[in-house]
Amino acid sequence: MVARRSCPEVEIAGEKLGAFEEGDEFQARVWVGWVLSELGLADFQDEDRLDLVGLHKLYWKEGIQNGKRLSTLPEFFYSKLRRFLSDLKKKSHDDAGLVMEYGKARRLAQDVLNCRLMKIVGLAAAPAQTGDVLESMTPEERDLYDRLSKVIRDWESKIVKIP
Repeated sequence: MVARRSCPEVEIAGEKLGAFEEGDEFQARVWVGWVLSELGLADFQDEDRLDLVGLHKLYWKEGIQNGKRLSTLPEFFYSKLRRFLSDLKKKSHDDAGLVMEYGKARRLAQDVLNCRLMKIVGLAAAPAQTGDVLESMTPEERDLYDRLSKVIRDWESKIVKIP
């Protein structure tokens, strides 16, 4: 994070930060960063941001993977994606040119999500996966994979259960 203005020590949901001066760089949990950004106290650093070009590269990279391979996403990808789309939507209210960019970003984000979701469903229905496949999943995706695998295994055991 980069402080947008000087601020005394603040506490957000039990997390203490600061004091910091305008321009100071500091570390914060992603959700705390969202709060600080919304309050106008700090901005995410550029390397922590996602943009339309980066999203398009991720879309392209995901598309060239074979049907059962997931590309590795940047750390905290889904948080960055939500922040990018939220910021772009807010800016598009003031700039009609950004309305089209926001629409394109939403479509690309949905395409990446759909592509990864289809792969995760396929992986969950297949025999147990190895570490390298699981390591390419984000924590959110791993949770979905684990839940789907359990549901599928439970369903399969009921279907083939012999009385």
